[in-house]
Amino acid sequence: MKNLVKLGFAVILSATFMTTKAQNTGTENSTLWEVSGNGLTQPSYIAGTCHVMCSKDFEIKSKVMKALEKSDQFVMEINYTDPAEMTAMQKMYQTDKKLSDQLSPAEAKELDKILADYGTDLKKMDHSSSQALYALISMKAIPCPQTDIKMYEIELLKNALKSKKKVSGLEKVEDQMTSINKAYDLKAVIQQLKMGKEYETLLNKMVNAFKKEDVHSLYTLFKDDKMMNAEQEKAMLTDRNKNWAEKMPEMMKKESAFFAVGGAHLMGDNGVIHLLKAKGYTVKPVSSL
Repeated sequence: MKNLVKLGFAVILSATFMTTKAQNTGTENSTLWEVSGNGLTQPSYIAGTCHVMCSKDFEIKSKVMKALEKSDQFVMEINYTDPAEMTAMQKMYQTDKKLSDQLSPAEAKELDKILADYGTDLKKMDHSSSQALYALISMKAIPCPQTDIKMYEIELLKNALKSKKKVSGLEKVEDQMTSINKAYDLKAVIQQLKMGKEYETLLNKMVNAFKKEDVHSLYTLFKDDKMMNAEQEKAMLTDRNKNWAEKMPEMMKKESAFFAVGGAHLMGDNGVIHLLKAKGYTVKPVSSL
């Protein structure tokens, strides 16, 4: 379990801020949604998550735990219990090409200066991937020590494993890394690193909105194109949502499923909720169970 938490933490950190931009839709406020109809013999559930929070802010609402208990299987973005996926996670921060070899001398000097604000330097990070650089943003933005951080999906996973539920993922680590690389090349990551303070403010607002289940605020916080442009949104949200929405029906048909995905994947015209409704399912917010 120790390695599971460590590797899950790495992936969650890399994705925390890349999956926050979405369009507002509907009038309901809930981070838990029930999926029924269209031939399903029993309902399934979708929980929007806030990947990482300080323990003082962390809470899994009772309705979420009850929905998990009622479900036959637990489905995350990535299956952290798959040994092959865990190996892929370990490799995602490694690179054969030095960062400095991908930059001009002036750009390398600038990156070295930027990294000083994150407590490191280019020499120490030179053999890291751009995803490793991006993880620095998340680590700096979270306003508590790493030992005080709670990971929403990991806590749900622990409960699923205790009750011996089947665990699976909506995509592979390789798929997620392809999306990230398509959205954020090295120079784009460097631009993101420059906005460290803005991310700290963003995370605080997101956590507060998530705690209140204020999906409208949660899904409109990150619309500044400096954070994520239309092309990046397509790679990180739209394309992945469509892939997931194609896989979810078969999972729900066999047995009830509890899906846990980043909150921003739920809303908008290309959000998972809208895509499932378009397939004929009834998807409604859950206020209590």
